[in-house]
Amino acid sequence: MNYFQLFHLPAQFELDLAELGTRYLELQRNFHPDKFAAASERDRLMAVQQAANINDAYHSLKHPLLRAEHLLALRGLKISQEQRSFTDPAFLMQQMELRELLADIPHSKNPDELIDDAEQQISQQRKALLKQLRESLDMQQTEQDQRSADLVRKLKFFYKLEQELELIEQQLHD
Repeated sequence: MNYFQLFHLPAQFELDLAELGTRYLELQRNFHPDKFAAASERDRLMAVQQAANINDAYHSLKHPLLRAEHLLALRGLKISQEQRSFTDPAFLMQQMELRELLADIPHSKNPDELIDDAEQQISQQRKALLKQLRESLDMQQTEQDQRSADLVRKLKFFYKLEQELELIEQQLHD
Protein backbone atom coordinates (compact mmCIF):
# COMPACT_ATOMS: atom_id res chain seq x y z
CA MET A 1 0.00 0.00 0.00
CA ASN A 2 1.29 3.45 -0.88
CA TYR A 3 0.73 5.58 2.21
CA PHE A 4 1.34 8.80 0.31
CA GLN A 5 -1.47 7.96 -2.13
CA LEU A 6 -3.78 7.05 0.74
CA PHE A 7 -3.34 10.57 2.17
CA HIS A 8 -3.17 12.25 -1.27
CA LEU A 9 0.30 13.59 -0.51
CA PRO A 10 3.38 13.75 -2.73
CA ALA A 11 5.76 10.82 -2.27
CA GLN A 12 8.62 12.82 -0.79
CA PHE A 13 10.56 12.93 2.45
CA GLU A 14 9.61 16.47 3.39
CA LEU A 15 5.95 16.55 4.45
CA ASP A 16 3.66 19.15 5.96
CA LEU A 17 2.80 17.35 9.20
CA ALA A 18 -0.18 19.64 9.83
CA GLU A 19 -1.61 18.66 6.43
CA LEU A 20 -0.91 15.01 7.21
CA GLY A 21 -2.80 15.38 10.51
CA THR A 22 -5.76 17.05 8.82
CA ARG A 23 -6.02 14.33 6.18
CA TYR A 24 -5.66 11.65 8.84
CA LEU A 25 -8.65 13.02 10.74
CA GLU A 26 -10.70 13.24 7.54
CA LEU A 27 -9.92 9.63 6.63
CA GLN A 28 -10.64 8.45 10.17
CA ARG A 29 -14.02 10.16 10.09
CA ASN A 30 -14.86 8.55 6.74
CA PHE A 31 -13.85 5.05 7.78
CA HIS A 32 -14.59 5.02 11.49
CA PRO A 33 -16.15 1.64 12.32
CA ASP A 34 -19.07 3.34 14.12
CA LYS A 35 -20.24 4.73 10.76
CA PHE A 36 -20.61 1.15 9.56
CA ALA A 37 -22.46 -0.24 12.58
CA ALA A 38 -25.62 -0.87 10.52
CA ALA A 39 -23.70 -2.11 7.47
CA SER A 40 -23.14 -5.71 6.45
CA GLU A 41 -20.57 -7.82 8.27
CA ARG A 42 -18.29 -7.58 5.25
CA ASP A 43 -18.51 -3.77 5.15
CA ARG A 44 -17.89 -3.54 8.90
CA LEU A 45 -14.77 -5.71 8.59
CA MET A 46 -13.55 -3.65 5.64
CA ALA A 47 -14.04 -0.43 7.64
CA VAL A 48 -12.08 -1.85 10.58
CA GLN A 49 -9.30 -2.93 8.23
CA GLN A 50 -9.24 0.44 6.48
CA ALA A 51 -9.12 2.27 9.84
CA ALA A 52 -6.15 0.09 10.83
CA ASN A 53 -4.44 0.84 7.50
CA ILE A 54 -5.00 4.57 8.03
CA ASN A 55 -3.49 4.37 11.53
CA ASP A 56 -0.46 2.44 10.27
CA ALA A 57 0.05 4.84 7.37
CA TYR A 58 -0.25 7.89 9.61
CA HIS A 59 2.24 6.50 12.11
CA SER A 60 4.71 5.68 9.32
CA LEU A 61 4.45 9.02 7.55
CA LYS A 62 4.64 11.01 10.77
CA HIS A 63 7.99 9.51 11.83
CA PRO A 64 10.96 10.50 9.62
CA LEU A 65 12.69 7.11 9.75
CA LEU A 66 9.56 5.15 8.94
CA ARG A 67 8.68 7.65 6.20
CA ALA A 68 12.13 7.18 4.64
CA GLU A 69 11.82 3.38 4.86
CA HIS A 70 8.42 3.56 3.17
CA LEU A 71 9.77 5.79 0.39
CA LEU A 72 12.64 3.37 -0.17
CA ALA A 73 10.24 0.40 -0.16
CA LEU A 74 8.13 2.14 -2.82
CA ARG A 75 11.33 2.44 -4.84
CA GLY A 76 12.00 -1.30 -4.44
CA LEU A 77 14.47 -1.20 -1.53
CA LYS A 78 13.03 -2.84 1.60
CA ILE A 79 15.13 -2.27 4.71
CA SER A 80 12.57 -2.11 7.53
CA GLN A 81 13.28 -5.52 9.08
CA GLU A 82 16.88 -6.05 8.08
CA GLN A 83 19.79 -6.43 10.46
CA ARG A 84 22.93 -5.19 8.77
CA SER A 85 26.25 -4.35 10.36
CA PHE A 86 28.41 -1.38 9.48
CA THR A 87 31.91 -1.32 8.09
CA ASP A 88 32.35 2.46 8.43
CA PRO A 89 35.10 2.67 11.09
CA ALA A 90 34.47 6.35 11.89
CA PHE A 91 30.78 5.70 12.50
CA LEU A 92 31.53 2.63 14.63
CA MET A 93 34.06 4.59 16.71
CA GLN A 94 31.54 7.39 17.22
CA GLN A 95 28.93 4.87 18.38
CA MET A 96 31.37 3.31 20.83
CA GLU A 97 32.27 6.72 22.27
CA LEU A 98 28.63 7.68 22.70
CA ARG A 99 27.83 4.34 24.34
CA GLU A 100 30.73 4.86 26.76
CA LEU A 101 29.40 8.34 27.55
CA LEU A 102 25.95 6.90 28.30
CA ALA A 103 27.49 4.18 30.45
CA ASP A 104 29.39 6.81 32.49
CA ILE A 105 26.32 8.89 33.31
CA PRO A 106 24.94 6.86 36.26
CA HIS A 107 28.39 6.79 37.91
CA SER A 108 29.21 10.45 37.40
CA LYS A 109 29.36 13.07 40.15
CA ASN A 110 27.61 15.44 37.76
CA PRO A 111 25.26 13.28 35.64
CA ASP A 112 23.23 16.26 34.39
CA GLU A 113 26.32 17.65 32.66
CA LEU A 114 26.98 14.34 30.92
CA ILE A 115 23.31 14.05 29.97
CA ASP A 116 23.42 17.51 28.39
CA ASP A 117 26.63 16.62 26.53
CA ALA A 118 25.16 13.35 25.26
CA GLU A 119 21.89 15.02 24.22
CA GLN A 120 23.80 17.67 22.30
CA GLN A 121 26.06 15.19 20.50
CA ILE A 122 23.22 12.83 19.61
CA SER A 123 20.94 15.65 18.48
CA GLN A 124 23.64 17.22 16.28
CA GLN A 125 24.42 13.93 14.58
CA ARG A 126 20.75 13.03 14.13
CA LYS A 127 19.99 16.42 12.57
CA ALA A 128 22.99 16.20 10.24
CA LEU A 129 22.01 12.70 9.12
CA LEU A 130 18.37 13.74 8.60
CA LYS A 131 19.54 16.63 6.40
CA GLN A 132 21.71 14.26 4.35
CA LEU A 133 18.82 11.80 4.11
CA ARG A 134 16.41 14.49 2.92
CA GLU A 135 18.87 15.58 0.21
CA SER A 136 19.61 12.01 -0.85
CA LEU A 137 15.94 10.98 -1.07
CA ASP A 138 15.00 14.15 -2.93
CA MET A 139 17.38 13.21 -5.75
CA GLN A 140 15.15 10.21 -6.54
CA GLN A 141 17.99 8.31 -8.15
CA THR A 142 18.58 4.60 -7.78
CA GLU A 143 22.23 5.03 -6.82
CA GLN A 144 21.22 7.53 -4.12
CA ASP A 145 18.68 5.11 -2.68
CA GLN A 146 21.49 2.86 -1.38
CA ARG A 147 23.08 5.89 0.27
CA SER A 148 19.68 6.81 1.72
CA ALA A 149 19.30 3.27 3.09
CA ASP A 150 22.71 3.55 4.81
CA LEU A 151 21.68 6.90 6.29
CA VAL A 152 18.46 5.35 7.63
CA ARG A 153 20.49 2.55 9.21
CA LYS A 154 22.77 5.08 10.89
CA LEU A 155 19.83 7.18 12.06
CA LYS A 156 18.34 4.15 13.75
CA PHE A 157 21.38 4.06 16.01
CA PHE A 158 20.90 7.68 17.03
CA TYR A 159 17.19 7.26 17.71
CA LYS A 160 18.03 4.22 19.83
CA LEU A 161 20.69 6.20 21.70
CA GLU A 162 18.11 8.93 22.40
CA GLN A 163 15.74 6.34 23.85
CA GLU A 164 18.51 4.88 26.00
CA LEU A 165 19.43 8.35 27.25
CA GLU A 166 15.79 9.04 28.17
CA LEU A 167 15.70 5.79 30.13
CA ILE A 168 18.90 6.69 31.98
CA GLU A 169 17.43 10.11 32.83
CA GLN A 170 14.24 8.51 34.16
CA GLN A 171 16.21 6.07 36.29
CA LEU A 172 18.34 8.88 37.75
CA HIS A 173 15.32 11.02 38.61
CA ASP A 174 13.28 8.19 40.17
